[in-house]
Amino acid sequence: MTLRNRAIGVHLFTATGAVFAMLAMLAAVDAKWSLMFLWLVVAFFVDGIDGPMARHYDVKKNAPEFDGVLLDLIIDYLTYVFIPAFALFKSGLMDGWTGWFAIIVITFASALYFADTRMKTKDNSFSGFPGCWNMVVLVIFALEPSFWISLALVSALAVAMFLPLKFIHPVRTERWRPLSLPIALAWTFFAGWAAWVDFHPESWAHWGLVVTSLYLTFAGIAQQIIPAETPAR
Repeated sequence: MTLRNRAIGVHLFTATGAVFAMLAMLAAVDAKWSLMFLWLVVAFFVDGIDGPMARHYDVKKNAPEFDGVLLDLIIDYLTYVFIPAFALFKSGLMDGWTGWFAIIVITFASALYFADTRMKTKDNSFSGFPGCWNMVVLVIFALEPSFWISLALVSALAVAMFLPLKFIHPVRTERWRPLSLPIALAWTFFAGWAAWVDFHPESWAHWGLVVTSLYLTFAGIAQQIIPAETPAR
């Protein structure tokens, strides 16, 4: 297989995320929340590995007719934002006006964030909360906090999208990557486990989700506070 064909194959692989998004949406319409999240976890896994593949096969050079960044953003908005917001609203976990507030804030703020050219920092982290609402909503489904706590969480993260706070990219942020990448993989495992057991309240997956989510949320902010070690000369 030529390098060009492999590069095109990466684009095709990325595009499967749109199929998983549709399958997740169909499950959401039928209120099959566990199945919806299983498809979103699959899409999340695809999103996690297509980037390294794209860089390895240099898709910008070898398959330039497809804009991989744009393709990725379209699918990410569906799987990270639109479908999770729909699920949060229709599930009743945020009832009444809080549900309307959540879907409006999540979809509106995320649309602006995804179009922001200042999204990435110099170390390939994210500037501001990167709109990973799929992760947030999955944790809300697992823990079922009061709607006031969910409202506070959604509000705080929506504001954080536009604050100078750093959020790591587990694959591309080099600092602490030997720890961040396994934790991101662990989050994916716990998310799939929690959805597989239909978010059973006694599942140990919930504790795993809490621990890994806390790390992924605050690791970048910790890096801003803790200065990086200067290499010895």
